[in-house]
Amino acid sequence: MIVRIQYNGIDNILAVDNEENNRGYWDFIWSTPRHQVDNLDKLEGTNFHVVMEEDNQVELSFTRTWNSTSKGLPLNIDKRFIMLRGGSGFYSYAIVERLKGWPGTSLTEGRIVFKLQKNMFQYMALSDERQRIMPSYKDRENGKKLAYPEAVLLINSRNHLIRGEVDDKYQYSSDNKNNRVHGWICPNHLTGFWIITPSDEFKTGGPTKQDLTSHVGPIVLSMFFSTHYAGKPLIIEFLNDEPWKKVFGPVFIYLNSASQGQNPLVLWDDAKKQMLKETKSWPYDFPRSHDFPRANQRGSVSGQLLVHDRYISQKYIEAKYSYIGLAPPGNLGSWQSENKGYQFWTQANANGMFVINNVRAGNYCLYGWVPGYIGDYKYNAIINIVPGSHINLKNILYEPPRNGPTLWEIGIPDRTAAEFFVPKPNSRLINRLYVNHWFRQYGLWDRYTEIHPNQDLVYKIGTSKYQTDWYFAHVNRRMDNGTYIPTTWRIIFNLENVKLGNYTFLLALASANEAELQVGINNESTHDFTTGEIGKDNTIARHGIYGLYWLYIVDISSSRLGRGTNTIFLTQSRGSSPWMGIMYDYIRLEAPSTSRSM
Repeated sequence: MIVRIQYNGIDNILAVDNEENNRGYWDFIWSTPRHQVDNLDKLEGTNFHVVMEEDNQVELSFTRTWNSTSKGLPLNIDKRFIMLRGGSGFYSYAIVERLKGWPGTSLTEGRIVFKLQKNMFQYMALSDERQRIMPSYKDRENGKKLAYPEAVLLINSRNHLIRGEVDDKYQYSSDNKNNRVHGWICPNHLTGFWIITPSDEFKTGGPTKQDLTSHVGPIVLSMFFSTHYAGKPLIIEFLNDEPWKKVFGPVFIYLNSASQGQNPLVLWDDAKKQMLKETKSWPYDFPRSHDFPRANQRGSVSGQLLVHDRYISQKYIEAKYSYIGLAPPGNLGSWQSENKGYQFWTQANANGMFVINNVRAGNYCLYGWVPGYIGDYKYNAIINIVPGSHINLKNILYEPPRNGPTLWEIGIPDRTAAEFFVPKPNSRLINRLYVNHWFRQYGLWDRYTEIHPNQDLVYKIGTSKYQTDWYFAHVNRRMDNGTYIPTTWRIIFNLENVKLGNYTFLLALASANEAELQVGINNESTHDFTTGEIGKDNTIARHGIYGLYWLYIVDISSSRLGRGTNTIFLTQSRGSSPWMGIMYDYIRLEAPSTSRSM
């Protein structure tokens, strides 16, 4: 436990009103097959030793060892804390380990947490665009609870600037790839407290996994793994006898100060500069654990990704700004639910060229996706990284799913619903931080019913525009008695003639939560395809614009279509909750590849 942090004349930055074990700590949430109830373990050590003590560096270790007679979480724990001379803060990382023969266990959430003094830290910063004076903990306690505990309407705040707003910690979530620095500023003492995460290699779910950052408390988090915006696939489940070891971190807890008379926001600018220094220094060369490899013990992979879609171009197309990553071997797209190993990602340049540096030794698959193209990429061979290796794959090719020419499409294949119509929120349920990011607002699930009071969404190919006419989330309809019922959306399109063979209907989903999407062709009551119940990413309730990605490719016999007007019915059949639903990424109808017609 970290019970006290002295800095800039402040005797304790941390919440002195809290119990000592509720100020700064690591914690894991876990359960066993026999006992499905979640347990919280703050990873308290039972042994302590000084790993290193020199003029320029101190590293401390707090350990706990598990054996068959132990109770509690079956993991060996080694928590480390490092201070460097001249550094304004400290580093923390943990090595966790299971040995062969240990019982099955599930890990749901792991993080490091800091709770700051409530009367001091009032200004939160997540990015240049996402920063503001925040409500106090009392504001939330005295507010009106909304549909779930995290969301509160601030009706009694002393601060008139935030009175009447909604506060919800999930409104401040970020992608792993964007979550490099966040924290709080104390304006009166001109002091900043920040968590800097220089790499996300040790986080689960890949670069687009979303998670919590800072929120009212004031609380600062570094989330290492969780089910947020993903659900059950991100639970780390171990079988009996399954060994495992992983290093989480290091992350840097950075403190800074400014001179009297300076704008407090200089602390944010300084925190960003420090973040750049930390990321350039990754992997660090100072942790003393042999389980954390240094740069010369790692390898790299480079190459160029090209795309071939014969209905767009016979030539290969450079996969500009594609996302390319190494993750443990698995199936196509498995990286987004991978939760035990390490992942290493980069974004290619405008020519599709990429370099993935500082990769730990081991066996990986190369995965990726290309904005503007549907589906997932996977290289056809296992890539073995050894210390010092530099593997150049040269030109590699992605052929996205394609059976025939495009007849029509809705949206952009970018794995989010951001391009669709996101309404302004209810004026009584607004968070003013997000006047330009409506999807982060509370209650948008009920705005669908207000916008479509009498009839569900109808989209006409050729006249409708997805930016204004396609609602960003396929949600349930709210009835006058407060219940929710399923909805059916219609896509209406014309065919001048019908070609013999199979048409192809491609459905890329950006999110799904306890949903079942049923597809009917020219008959609402006949289901030509169903996804079955899918997803539990809770993205709709948690103000996201995507969760896990799903892709369905549906064959439609030409006998199901007719010359002239046709209708595709999309029914989200699971009712009873405002948050059961899906978000579409992209929809496309392809003609058969044959030229024969009827």
